Amino acid sequence: MIKGYKGFDKDLKCRGFKYEVGKEYEQEGNIKACSKGFHFCEDPLNVFEYYPPSDSRYCEVEGDGDVDRDGRDSKVAVSKIRVGVEIGLKGIIEAGVKFILDRVDWKKENSTTGDRAGAQATGYQAGAQATGDQAGAQATGYQAGAQATGYQAGAQATGDRAGAQATGYQAGAQATGYQAGAQATGDRAGAQATGYRAGAQAEGDWAVATAIGDCGSAEIKEGKKLAEGCAIALGRKGKAKGAKGCWLTLAEWEQDEHGKWHRVNVQTKRIDGKKIKENTFYMLKNNKFVACDEQ
Repeated sequence: MIKGYKGFDKDLKCRGFKYEVGKEYEQEGNIKACSKGFHFCEDPLNVFEYYPPSDSRYCEVEGDGDVDRDGRDSKVAVSKIRVGVEIGLKGIIEAGVKFILDRVDWKKENSTTGDRAGAQATGYQAGAQATGDQAGAQATGYQAGAQATGYQAGAQATGDRAGAQATGYQAGAQATGYQAGAQATGDRAGAQATGYRAGAQAEGDWAVATAIGDCGSAEIKEGKKLAEGCAIALGRKGKAKGAKGCWLTLAEWEQDEHGKWHRVNVQTKRIDGKKIKENTFYMLKNNKFVACDEQ
């Protein structure tokens, strides 16, 4: 049995096949990665390569039976698969950070616990973890992961598949990389992800989530001070959503005669529950906020 993570489109389809949460599926014949079989990734952040956070859904899965790998990343093809719980963008980022941190040799890398602790790790699969009231963690590397937990914790990860997670009253998480993902949880949490397939999620009364990247996705969860919440997506295919009372900022892009893309419009609207619905992803098209399922 192989455990992993699978991405789908908004209808829970993959390569035209419709899946259901909790169901098991089996395929006969010669299983071949990228050709035949049910595919998923063992590394959660590898899923962004196939299903970016801008318009995808994510589930935990278990694979069994015949197995094949192509060796490029952690993608696996199997003859039997069970679709587990749907975990969303938050879950895939959490799992990605944990996946990296679980593989760090803490004898070589940095892990500190204390009220003013600070950890820094630099390397190909570096991981930094700091726990304390004013902890700070920074990891720089190809598959770096940083996690900080504390009253004023801050986590920063820089790398192609970097993931940053900060949990605390004034936590802040920033991830910069090709498939970066950032998550911050706290009353004044702020999450920022910069990268081609970046995804940012923030939970807290004054939370701000910013995603900058062609397929960026920004999301604000419920909070008491909703008027302070902002979800900002400024990438070419960026989208944002939030709870009622939050503010959404979106950008519109156009392609010139030379094939180059330019940002031509930026607008901000408040989620009132009527014209702009809560918990619904929006993009900016033709000078209008358009719900993603209306495109």
